[in-house]
Amino acid sequence: MKPSDKLIVILGPTASGKTQLAIKLAKKFNGEIISADSRQVYKGMDIGSGKVTKKEMQGIPHYLLDVANPKNKFTVSQYQKLVQVAIKKIRKKDKIPFLVGGSGFYIQSIVDEIIIPEVKPDWKLRKELRKKSAKELFLMLKNLDPERTKTIDKNNPRRLIRALEIVIKTGAEVPALNKLKKPAFNVLEIGIAKSKDEIKKLINKRLLKRLNQPNGGKMVLEVKNLKTSGLSFKRLEEFGLEYRFVAQYLQNKITYQEMVDKLKKEIENFAKRQMTWFKRDKRVHWIKNYKEAEELVKSFLRS
Repeated sequence: MKPSDKLIVILGPTASGKTQLAIKLAKKFNGEIISADSRQVYKGMDIGSGKVTKKEMQGIPHYLLDVANPKNKFTVSQYQKLVQVAIKKIRKKDKIPFLVGGSGFYIQSIVDEIIIPEVKPDWKLRKELRKKSAKELFLMLKNLDPERTKTIDKNNPRRLIRALEIVIKTGAEVPALNKLKKPAFNVLEIGIAKSKDEIKKLINKRLLKRLNQPNGGKMVLEVKNLKTSGLSFKRLEEFGLEYRFVAQYLQNKITYQEMVDKLKKEIENFAKRQMTWFKRDKRVHWIKNYKEAEELVKSFLRS
């Protein structure tokens, strides 16, 4: 592979410090950053998705942020196409692309160039599946694609229905949809290693920061603004985590304290699912500090 074919991936569970590490490395090694986050692609979803601010970017260009309207579905296939465009732009400037985020399937779709069939919505199938509970959908998926159930949110009917739709229409489990193309990149994957206790503390600290103001602070205000802009509560709940539980709170389905407790638990579960996905990839170099990451990147760029 040529040096211009190199791609550096920074991954890890939520709240682990991926963005800060990536910005530091991008500044050091003349890089630009592409987000690999399934919610940061949406406009107006900033606080709940942990989207980097202009100030935090420190002058490093970021791609794949605010590229989609949350009223519309955004597919992994669309994501792949936009990432390819971003990588070309970055390379034209003789810079190194850094793919940074916690959405495992988004990352794998680029690293392994998974060919994802454009499975159009089957409204008849969806209508039937919507009659089932999340638990029933999860058990169906476990039957058809057991590997996918290890990383999917079992309480998110929208994602469960879409996963079932893909496997039913294609007859293939999601991991079986790759290996159809030879990867075009020479990839270095760096993962941020944190203990379960560290992650729990970081999640709690970030959650308190987002909600620690009267009436739930900016996080609740963000969800209110999205509702005012035309998003239904149903659509907001489909995004999961912060958006699901704040939407439920605003509908008086749960109390404020229930919202906080459920959020903490669900974000911790989400971090576990992320790590389950990442640990399957033996190419990931797990690091504990910036120095280790810097040495890996130096060696990779020299090779």
